[in-house]
Parts: sequence; C-alpha cells; structure tokens
Amino acid sequence: MMRFAHVTTCACFLATASLAAAQAHAQVQVPGAEWASYRDAYRAVVVFEKYGGAKTLLQNQLQLLPREKGVLGEGVQLILKGKTVQTSLAFDALGRGVLPLIKTAYDENAVLAPNRPIGPFALRARVGIATQADNTYEAADLRAACQQALDFARHTDAGARSRQCVGVRLVFPKKGSDTTVRLRRLDGEAALPVAQGAAFAGDADADFPVVNYRFGSERAQLVTYSAPLAIVPLFE
Repeated sequence: MMRFAHVTTCACFLATASLAAAQAHAQVQVPGAEWASYRDAYRAVVVFEKYGGAKTLLQNQLQLLPREKGVLGEGVQLILKGKTVQTSLAFDALGRGVLPLIKTAYDENAVLAPNRPIGPFALRARVGIATQADNTYEAADLRAACQQALDFARHTDAGARSRQCVGVRLVFPKKGSDTTVRLRRLDGEAALPVAQGAAFAGDADADFPVVNYRFGSERAQLVTYSAPLAIVPLFE
C-alpha cells in the first residue's frame, strides 16, 4: 500500500475544474500586478489547516502564475518582505512553493513579490495528491486521495457538490524526465498514453507532458518511471 506524506506548512486552498482538474481555487489579488498580500495567502492556509475533514493524502502549495506563458523561467523566487521579516520562496517547474506561516509577517502586513520583473501575475493555492518515493501507486489509494480532495472542495465551494472523482492526472517535467506510466492489472500491464496539457485547468502553460488515468472497477497499480511534478485529482 502506498504511504502519503501530509504537508501542513504551505498555501492550500485549491483547485481546478471539469475534466482537466481539481477543486475550487483561491486566488490572491495582486494590486498593480507587482506584489501580493501575504495576509491573503496566509488566510488561505488557515482555511485548510482548520478544515476538520480527512486530508492526510493531500499536498498543498502556493503557485505563482504569470499571465503570459513562459515568463516565469528558471531562478524566479517570491520574496516575502515585511518591516522586520524577509525570506524567499523557491518554486518547482510548475511555479509552486511552500508558504511559511509567520505570524510576524502577518502582523506587519508583509508583501509577496517576485525577485525579478515577470509582468502581471497571480497567486493561487493548489491542492494535489502526495507523490511517492517509490513511484508506485495503488489505484484504490489514488481514489481515496481524490475523494479527500473532493470533500475539501465541497467544503469550500458549493458548486463542487455535484461533482464526482473520476481519475487523476500525472504531470511531468518538460525535459529530462521519463514520462512512462504503466498500468498493472491482474490480466497484464500496459503503458498509458502521454499527451500535452496544463497541470491545472486555466493555466496558460499547456505544454506539460500529462498522463490521465480514469478509475475503473478492477484492482490496479500505476508505476511511473520518474517522479511526477504533480498528481492532480480529476472531477466531473
């Protein structure tokens, strides 16, 4: 059985919509497109942290989204700056990073801004399914994780109450990664097709290698040949 890690100190009110995605997303306003309020991101974290439902299989991160595709680039960080507090947030290839929970920064009404100009941007809290060190995923565990994500989405967005978990999307780096995902069943195994798409619905960058897996009634296991950047629950 797969073991999931629970990430607790990060921004976390996620989601996406329809076939390509996951829950109801929270967006932090960006006055003048140059900075964002740390308090807004902090409040998003508190929503998730105070949520009393099951969330042990979920991963929560803050995503930096430039409006123009491809502007983020390598080496971009988000600087948290207050009167007495300053630190930086590093991002993965999807523009996601951990938001530290710092009460002093909240009290000082600190701001969040990129370390170099990237044009207009938004910050969104994303909830996904935790990845596994051995790259092996039981379909039953993925279904349980998807249900946790959906239950949280229903807690924050009434519109999600009519949706159901239908599968997951595995998102891989654009370069230097083996995107092979094999589906193992009692009657054999086969590679799942790889497509190009966005990690989360609505993202401007839709050039990531993605593999969609829809839940079935059979016992199954997914094995990836390299670690996915993200595993996104799919709702319909």
